[in-house]
Amino acid sequence: MKWIGILSLVALSECLVTIPLTKIKSMRDSLREKDLLKDYLEEHPYSQAYRFIQKQPGVTYESMRNYLDLYYVGTISIGTPPQEFKVIFDTGSADLWVPSIYCFSRACVRHTVFNPKRSSTFQRTNQSFALHYGTGSMTGFLGYDTVKIGSLVDQSQAFGLSRTEVSKILEYGAFDGILGLSYPNMALPGTTPVFDNLWTQGVISQKVFAFYLSSKEKKGSVVMFGGVNSSYYEGELKWVPVSKQGFWQITVDSISMDGRVIACEGGCEAIVDTGTSLLTGPNYDIFDILKTINAQMTSTGEYVVNCDAINTLPDIIFTINGFRYPVPARAYIRKGLFDTCYSNFDDTLSHSTLWILGDVFLRLYFTVFDRENDRIGLAPAVVV
Repeated sequence: MKWIGILSLVALSECLVTIPLTKIKSMRDSLREKDLLKDYLEEHPYSQAYRFIQKQPGVTYESMRNYLDLYYVGTISIGTPPQEFKVIFDTGSADLWVPSIYCFSRACVRHTVFNPKRSSTFQRTNQSFALHYGTGSMTGFLGYDTVKIGSLVDQSQAFGLSRTEVSKILEYGAFDGILGLSYPNMALPGTTPVFDNLWTQGVISQKVFAFYLSSKEKKGSVVMFGGVNSSYYEGELKWVPVSKQGFWQITVDSISMDGRVIACEGGCEAIVDTGTSLLTGPNYDIFDILKTINAQMTSTGEYVVNCDAINTLPDIIFTINGFRYPVPARAYIRKGLFDTCYSNFDDTLSHSTLWILGDVFLRLYFTVFDRENDRIGLAPAVVV
């Protein structure tokens, strides 16, 4: 379901002296060629495996934690001195907001709240607003203050201070607020989103950000700003033009299985959204897919699948801009408690013709959001 909202790259330095270089294989490549990579990763702790990832100059990284494959949460700070908050970096919305001391909803009581009285750089406004998400809503007022993401400093950033938060997800979620990363035309009137301010203020050198979402592990996920780290993906990035600015919207050619189109026949539009946990689409397409994988609806409205199907069902192929992006059964079927397995396809967009490629898809593919060229880059994510 949609939990929150429908919610270079690294510059090459010029060399004054040209020296012949011999390309040296990485440890990962050497182990893979000898068919030892899997054994190495199984024998070494998760943190050790991440030594394969090389930090790139000019790229700012913010680690995120995977909460039960439902959402990914990172840390930012607001104010002077800084007050820290856990937020979802959401490409399906454009606004930043956090709970405030003026909110007495149960969700605010359970989370960290921003106290503007403790920030010497806070600027208050009288502008009220309301935001509505797929699983809840909130109201508040706008303020301006310094926002920090890792080493990035965003001066005088507009953000929301909540007064009410209505949602069980907002109440019990392991996050305080949301930081939107969609296009500025989706932001509250008169405000500039965080990413656009970072660019305008010259804090980042390139107008791109990217996501690597880990699978099941609590640690390892990262959002990066100002560039791309190729250590997080295999092969080359394939670029897809943004078909409509607002959401990060692209055109999908078709969705198929075993060479047969099972959805999106003749093409369809999709949103690439880090704030959605599942693969979501129009009900007529989703129902056809559920029928194809023999999913059965339960009394709670969920769809269960025989767990053996994880090993027998073929990939579902999303063809985008002429390239095939397989989603294997282990991704579109999830294991629950008591040997019960569920479909990761959801039909909550029954009123819409749009698809949402949520975290189920994005865990498989490293994703680059390029605002300079209005395009999205996709490549198979490394498995560590």
